[in-house]
Amino acid sequence: MFQCFGVIHMRDKKKREKVVAEITIAHLLQFAAEAGRTLSQDEAIGFLNQQGRAYEMWKHMMLAGEEYVKTALQSRSAVVMARRSCARDRLAV
Repeated sequence: MFQCFGVIHMRDKKKREKVVAEITIAHLLQFAAEAGRTLSQDEAIGFLNQQGRAYEMWKHMMLAGEEYVKTALQSRSAVVMARRSCARDRLAV
């Protein structure tokens, strides 16, 4: 990962088996500032833990990821890649 203009970017060349996304207190403080609201770190922690917000955010992130994957799969053609460890082929999109 690298940071440019305050945005963290992932490098493209790594082969990934999974994607993990997180929203940290630092992100929450930045989002609040962008919305014109000032939060302390304790207030941000309280915000995340009130009324199941952390779980609701997780569900939204998972749904957004699922929709992105479905859209990407529909808009791209499949590519067959040979596996190194086996004679079978696998499908990559």
